[in-house]
Amino acid sequence: MLDAAGLRVMRAIAEAGTFTAAAQSLGYTQPAVSQMVRRLEERTGTVLVERSGRVVRLTEAGELLARHATEILGALERAEAEISSIAGLQSGRVRLMAFPSSSATLVPQALAALRRDHPHVTVQFTEAEPPESLAAIRAGSVDLAVAFSYEGTDAGRGEDDLAGLEVIDVLTDPVMLVLPQDHPLAGQDEVELADLAADTWIAGCPRCRGHLLTLSRQAGFEPDVTFETEDYVAVLGLVAAGLGVALVPQLILHTVSHPEVVVRPVSPPSRRVVQVVTTPDLKRVPAVAATLGALCASARELDARTYD
Repeated sequence: MLDAAGLRVMRAIAEAGTFTAAAQSLGYTQPAVSQMVRRLEERTGTVLVERSGRVVRLTEAGELLARHATEILGALERAEAEISSIAGLQSGRVRLMAFPSSSATLVPQALAALRRDHPHVTVQFTEAEPPESLAAIRAGSVDLAVAFSYEGTDAGRGEDDLAGLEVIDVLTDPVMLVLPQDHPLAGQDEVELADLAADTWIAGCPRCRGHLLTLSRQAGFEPDVTFETEDYVAVLGLVAAGLGVALVPQLILHTVSHPEVVVRPVSPPSRRVVQVVTTPDLKRVPAVAATLGALCASARELDARTYD
């Protein structure tokens, strides 16, 4: 099997004309160059260099190998330069997938910081809820997924095996109750979930709807879910119109509001954990690590803003 060191020797001999000059150009000793040529001849099964005193001449096979060596080594050197650029964050691509409410808050702030600090790193971004984003990590079609899980569950929620994945908790997101302004309980500082047993409910994504069902059943009632939408602007509009009440994560309320609704803590309290998911190997890729760091920093800023 040919190796890069042997190819470099053949190229140097072709350019320099002697073993001694080739050795000097490579920083080797002359005996080391002679030994590498003999090894190449053994591996190729033919004579590569014709020796005549101090002068050497490449045979037909030697000239062919030297010519290909120039092409192969050029490609290797370009690859090394590109890899060094990626390792030094002078380039690199990260494929990021995040659930919709994070793409309006956590993600933009993180990507702005990443562009400021590492302008040559490119991020390809798509939206998806956790089941799809975790499957994409498994399939190798994305490098990082911003997901979430409710207290008492994990990011997979039984839909995906998390074994072998890196799951980093970045933010605890309180779940708030949203009521119409004229709701009888709107004046309370905190609302007992059981007191809403007779209300009509508006539910969000399938995972959010499942969480609502779990909480309600623990409180002793089956919620009347009349409206379902993953658009939180629509959720607030439906609540404002008096068509129901809803549970909305605090993360949404950083960017979406409505003057005709009130937001109250719910008892017992509910929270979800925002997580970034990747693999152990991808976590070591410089561009992925930098993006993960930016997402963690963005989460800390959002957390501080929530509890200020």
